[in-house]
Amino acid sequence: MTMDSGARIIEQVVREEWGRVLSIVVSYTGDLELAEDVTQDAVIAALTHWNEKGIPISPLAWLVQTARRKAIDRIRRHQNFERKRPEYELLLELERKTGPDDISEEEAHIPDERLRLVFTCCHPALAESSRIALTLRTLGGLTTAEIARAFLVSEETMAQRLVRAKRKIRATNIPYEVPEPDLLEDRLQSVLSVLYLIFNEGFSVTTGKNLSRLDLCDEAIRLTQMLDHLIPDTPEIMGLLALMLLHDARKRGRVDTTGAMVPLSAQDRSLWHSSQITTGCEILKQALRLGAAGPYQIQAAISAIHAEAENHEATDWQEISLLYDRLYEFQPSPIIQLNAVVAQSYARSPDQALVALRDLENIGKLREYQPFYAAKADISRRAGQFDSAMTAYEKAIDLSGNQKEKDFLINRLTELKMQASQ
Repeated sequence: MTMDSGARIIEQVVREEWGRVLSIVVSYTGDLELAEDVTQDAVIAALTHWNEKGIPISPLAWLVQTARRKAIDRIRRHQNFERKRPEYELLLELERKTGPDDISEEEAHIPDERLRLVFTCCHPALAESSRIALTLRTLGGLTTAEIARAFLVSEETMAQRLVRAKRKIRATNIPYEVPEPDLLEDRLQSVLSVLYLIFNEGFSVTTGKNLSRLDLCDEAIRLTQMLDHLIPDTPEIMGLLALMLLHDARKRGRVDTTGAMVPLSAQDRSLWHSSQITTGCEILKQALRLGAAGPYQIQAAISAIHAEAENHEATDWQEISLLYDRLYEFQPSPIIQLNAVVAQSYARSPDQALVALRDLENIGKLREYQPFYAAKADISRRAGQFDSAMTAYEKAIDLSGNQKEKDFLINRLTELKMQASQ
C-alpha cells in the first residue's frame, strides 16, 4: 500500500468511525480530553502501521486497542500516578481490556457507545455554541480548524471553546450516560436542537461569501442518521431527518450558473434531487404513522409540500398556512408567526399579509431580524406598495451578513427603483 492510499483510507475511517472510536475510549477512561488525545495518537500510529503491514481485519478495533495502549502510557507517565487511586484503578482496567496485537473477527464487534457521547456533548449545562462545537468535533470528526471556518471564528477561539467545554464536563461531573426514560425526551430535544442548528447554519450561512456550507449540511444529516440508527422509531428524530433531506434536496436549484442566489419561487425544480425527496417523504410518513406529531415533523411536512409541488404557483399555500398555525402551538414564537404571514400572502393576498405584518413589526425580537424586512419587502413589492418595499429592502440589506443574500436583495431593490421610476 502506498502512503497516499494509506492516508486516504485513514481519512475515510476517521470520518466514518471517529465518533464511535472516541465514544468507546471515553467509556473506558471516563475522561473526554484524555480519550480525544489518545484517539488522535492512535490515528497517527495507524498511518505508519497500516502502510507497513496492511489494513487490519477491523480498523475500528485496531484503533480502539491502540488508543487503550496510548491511554495506559499517558497514565503511567502522569506524575505521582501511584498516589492517585482512581487513575491506578483505571490503569488496571485498561490493561485488563488490552490484549494482543492480533484482533480476531469476533473481538472486532465492539458495542456502540456513541449514544452516550451524544447526550454528553449536548448536555443543557453547556452553552449552545459549545454543544455544537463538541458534537462536530467528537462525533463528526471535524478538525478544530474546520469547525472554526464554518462558524467564522479563529482556530484559537474555537480551540479554547472546546477546551472549556471539556473541562466543564469534567468539573461539573456531567454524566457519560443515556438519560433515564423519564428524562430522555427533554434531553433528546437538546440533541435535536444541536443537529438542527448545525444543518441550518450549513443551509443558510449567517455570514460570509457563500450562500451555504454543504459540508455542514452533510455532517448534520449523517449525525441525524446515526441518531436514528441508535434510537430507532422515534418520531421527532425521523421528522428532523426528513426535514434535512427535503431541504437538502433543493440545494442545486438555490444558485444559478454564476453562483447567485435564486429564490424558491424562481428555482428550476428539475434540478432538485427527486430520489432524496422521495426518501424524505417516506421517512416523514413513517414518523407520522407513529402518532406523536411534533415540531420537526410539522416543519418536514411543510417542506414536503414545497418539494412535491409542480411549481411555485401550484404549492398548497393554504395547507402550509394551517401547518404553521399548528407549529405555533408547539413553538409560540414571532418567527413562526412571520413564516405563517408569508404563507398567507400567497394563500390569500399580499395586502392581507401586510396588515398582519404591522402587528408583528413592534415585537422586540423582530426589530433587527433580517428575514422580517426581507419578507416585508417582498410582500410590499407584490402588493404594489413600492415605497414601503424599497424602505424594507434597504433595512434588510443593512442587516444581511451573507453576501450572496445581500447581492440578491440589492438587485431586487435596483429593479424596483427602475420599475417605480417608469
